[in-house]
Amino acid sequence: MQLDEQRLRFRDAMASLSPAVNVITTEAEAGAAVSPHRPSCSVTDTPPSVMVCINANSAMNPVFQGNGKLCINVLNHEQEEMARHFAGMTGMTMDDRFGLSGWQKGALGQPVLKGALASLEGEISQVQTIGSHLVYLVEIRNITLSQQGHGLIYFKRRFHPVMMEMDVVA
Repeated sequence: MQLDEQRLRFRDAMASLSPAVNVITTEAEAGAAVSPHRPSCSVTDTPPSVMVCINANSAMNPVFQGNGKLCINVLNHEQEEMARHFAGMTGMTMDDRFGLSGWQKGALGQPVLKGALASLEGEISQVQTIGSHLVYLVEIRNITLSQQGHGLIYFKRRFHPVMMEMDVVA
């Protein structure tokens, strides 16, 4: 199997993973940046840490690194349009994306999306280059959780709601 074919097969296989849709934000002296639904996962709960991967060619990397902190906003099922804007699917400029309503400052001064299922603000403790991506290790300092809403995942290159069963009140 040729390398290009192997890469395409790998990408197709990864499209079968169904990660939650996240919007990664940062804002401080180095500027403001947003990275759409990037892979992220928990690393440990002592200290609470997550891993975020961003393409090494992204113009946003110097901003994330310069600010040294970020927020992972886990979108709910009603925020698919927001996800499309941040993924560049609608042609909206970066400035216009940040101009959308729904943003507030979190405890670390990072842009937190109102209505997100969870917002995790943290400080970047390590950055490592692995292949085509930079892997950020982020120690979480502030967590905001919502008790309402359903999940939003990206599966087979499409957005899908994940509905949880709700308790019936008699």
